[in-house]
Amino acid sequence: MRYETAKDWRAAPRKRVVLFAMSGLGKTHVSSILREGGDWFHYSIDYRIGTRYMGEYIADNAKREAMKVPFLRELLLTDSIYIGANMSFHNLKPVSAYLGKPGDRDKGGLPMETYLQRQEQFRRAEEQALLDTSFFINRAEELYGYPHFICDTGGSICEWVDPEDPEDPILTDLSSEALMVWIRGSETHTEELVARFDKAPKPMAYQPEFLADAWARYLHETGVAESRVDPDAFIRWAYAQALAHRQPRYEAMAKNWGVTVDAADMASVRDEADFVEAIAAAMPA
Repeated sequence: MRYETAKDWRAAPRKRVVLFAMSGLGKTHVSSILREGGDWFHYSIDYRIGTRYMGEYIADNAKREAMKVPFLRELLLTDSIYIGANMSFHNLKPVSAYLGKPGDRDKGGLPMETYLQRQEQFRRAEEQALLDTSFFINRAEELYGYPHFICDTGGSICEWVDPEDPEDPILTDLSSEALMVWIRGSETHTEELVARFDKAPKPMAYQPEFLADAWARYLHETGVAESRVDPDAFIRWAYAQALAHRQPRYEAMAKNWGVTVDAADMASVRDEADFVEAIAAAMPA
């Protein structure tokens, strides 16, 4: 690890951290607290994906819908209006909306072929955004003068890496630059995440093998044809299984590549000093 002990970590003049966890466990919240303190550069993987690697896909999809409306079509063809995604660290809905959900078109679903294509686009985008971390570490210090850096990863990071492979390219690159920190949720957190998702199911990115298996099992268990699947019903069904699928992957990432901080401890962070101590408590003295 970049910082072997709590003493090393506390004394480091330049602190660099990569947070990973399921969405909803405080990565962006803590990153925002540190950013607002003035000394930390906040690099959001999801924001980078949406603005750098999937921006054209998202904008073109919106334009495709607008072209179906005669009034908007004429304005687009004459370059009289501009259509683009208005993304921020706290509003990444354009990415989520583009990923979509598989199932019945009449219920807002996508054909599985289109859904898989967008999943693959997202995988490539997230992998590249993760590998851009070192570039932003250097940029943050050399261009803006930030001494500290925090990378706020997406919940699907564990889908694209092999934590048991000591030569995994993404984990090797990230851990050489920063301290990998897993925010570990409890069973109560899991229940809360499932309940929150059930109220407002959102598109997600899945490992291809997991998605193929989940889709096949769902069709078999429900007896519903692909074109008649309720998109929200499927992703609700898949979400709890995705949590169980990801948990051991996160755990292996923390065991082999970083440290673990309980979500309850991270939730108590109010400023940089709290954050530094929360990390230090997870490291050898």
